[in-house]
Amino acid sequence: MSDIADVPPAVVGRLRVICRELPEAYEEPAWIGLRWRIRRGTFLHVYTTDERGSAYIDLDDPAILMTFRAPPGELAALTHAGPPFFRADWGVNVVGMVLDDETDWVEVAELVTDSYRVQAPRRLAFRLKAGG
Repeated sequence: MSDIADVPPAVVGRLRVICRELPEAYEEPAWIGLRWRIRRGTFLHVYTTDERGSAYIDLDDPAILMTFRAPPGELAALTHAGPPFFRADWGVNVVGMVLDDETDWVEVAELVTDSYRVQAPRRLAFRLKAGG
């Protein structure tokens, strides 16, 4: 079972504020960290690496990682942008981002919202775009 204590409360709090605005999105423990889902699809996963690091990115120290879905047109741009982004090869259109003191939380909100739109049924994605 997940140890949600591995993700700093301040990071979880910021992500909760973002995800609270997304229709029918819900949070649950993942195998490590937390994930947010729409129906049965995960659109956001956040966790802290341990001393073993990450299978997706070379890290010298433990780090907070966020994985999310990118729209097809943005996938290549994000994965080739370099730090703080990386390609997470566990699924189609999945990108990762290192969260740290330099993180732009406005950008995170946009990325999470776009990820939700990728995973959400059209009706819910449209509702979000319509502001309802």
